[in-house]
Amino acid sequence: MSRIGRMPITVPAGVDVKIGENNAVTVKGPKGTLSQQLHPEMKIEMNAGEINIIRPSEQKKHKALHGLTRSLLANMVTGVTEGFQKELEINGVGYRAQMQGKKLVLNLGYSHPVEMDEVAGIEIEVPAPNKIIVRGADKQLVGHVAANIREKRLPEPYKGKGIKYATEHIRRKEGKAGKAKG
Repeated sequence: MSRIGRMPITVPAGVDVKIGENNAVTVKGPKGTLSQQLHPEMKIEMNAGEINIIRPSEQKKHKALHGLTRSLLANMVTGVTEGFQKELEINGVGYRAQMQGKKLVLNLGYSHPVEMDEVAGIEIEVPAPNKIIVRGADKQLVGHVAANIREKRLPEPYKGKGIKYATEHIRRKEGKAGKAKG
């Protein structure tokens, strides 16, 4: 049996979970509201402040959906209570980020500044010119926005210039070797 799928999800106080028909789940909490259509074959039970996911059979498809459904639901509950965040770092001479109103403006060595509009449900913060923090309730959307920002100037392996995640380690390469004399 799936180890992840059989773990119950505890619903904290102040969080309201509604399970509609065909597993349309809506979770409301202090950080916002998330709704998602989960696979209709999975059975979602809510009792005494806990959510349990039950799979209908031992088929390979149902085993895979069991853990996935539980993870998606757990991320929704975590998102509306604590939220998610990704930190990005900018490395490079003259590379910097700043907020202008609701726009993120990046100077990344191109002939023009790169402007990115704010996405609904996502909060972008620039505490320092070389640091960007992306926050939100939807884990998938936070990751997507952070990946789009990183995509504007991927980190290169020689000098490490570009935008990288704070936890990411860039494998460095040696430069071109000189000719051997002899």
